[in-house]
Amino acid sequence: MPRRDVAIVATAQRPNEVGSTLTSVELILPVINDVIAKVGIERQKIGFWCHGSCDYMSGQPFSFVAAVDAIGAWPPIVESHVEGDGALALYEAWVKIQTGECDVALVFSNGKTTSGPIDRILNLQADPYVVTPLWPGFDSLAALQARACLDAGVLTEADMAEVAARSYRDALNNPIAYAKENVTAEQLLARPYTTAPLRAHDCGVPVDGANAIILAAGDAARSLAERPAWIRGIDHRIDTQRLGARSMTESSSAAIAAVKAGVGDDRIDIAELHAPYTHQEILLRRAMNLGEGTHVNPSGGALVSNPAMAAGLARFAEAAESVFSGSADRVLAHCTSGPMLQQNLVCVMEGE
Repeated sequence: MPRRDVAIVATAQRPNEVGSTLTSVELILPVINDVIAKVGIERQKIGFWCHGSCDYMSGQPFSFVAAVDAIGAWPPIVESHVEGDGALALYEAWVKIQTGECDVALVFSNGKTTSGPIDRILNLQADPYVVTPLWPGFDSLAALQARACLDAGVLTEADMAEVAARSYRDALNNPIAYAKENVTAEQLLARPYTTAPLRAHDCGVPVDGANAIILAAGDAARSLAERPAWIRGIDHRIDTQRLGARSMTESSSAAIAAVKAGVGDDRIDIAELHAPYTHQEILLRRAMNLGEGTHVNPSGGALVSNPAMAAGLARFAEAAESVFSGSADRVLAHCTSGPMLQQNLVCVMEGE
């Protein structure tokens, strides 16, 4: 069966915030309505709905069922849920369209990251027998990874500060971003450590957010968008869950996913990398062989706004928007999950 041409045709994101008192439905409903309005499609034309979120963040099992209220009771729908980032839900929707079961799909995700101790919650993604019972927290695990990279000479603290400074400055032009600051790397290096060798700016800012994306195949995509962002390659790879059995100074899964997605086949104008820590952006750039000609995270990335379970889908939205606007012809979108870049989803999109 030949692979179908599938594209992102519309995106919607809500401004990220801290301490939101909104329910999941109240977070999601506006972005769903917004993304549908952008393409002017009738709801019954959407053949598949897929939601990415995390029950642990809500503190109750099957909490995602309540979010279905944001879709509406009529017309009847075909829907699914991914216990993870919305980018993984997008991958499922892409597969669904490839099967020929539908031509149009809507993907959405949400994360109330600041409603609980997210560092401990994410720890439940680690090895349940060896790591999770120790409750190290993702910041501590990332600090171990950063220390290994520093000791191996892969990067320096100045390199990490440059990533943060660039991200905070780029965020000044992004109305969705939460943390924004016109700052230099030297100023950041003068600030204290939080979890050495990480400083506050080395870690993504936890926020509450939601987003939505519409995918469509072939002629349906062309009828819904003036310049669709065509998915030319997409691949998901996972490193072993055993932290001691994989390298802390490189990301094998990201490198393999990048090759399989075709990142190296041509230039990449913009790369939206889901890097919750500064040193991880550097590791991802190395793994995917992204050169100086690629603008990394012009949105500011997850460092300035990191809504858990929605930050990865946000990278797809930002990358696709650059294609819609004509500011880029070939872009990369990336999502990570698990401790220390354990899982990596890589997607290459192009305009026509």
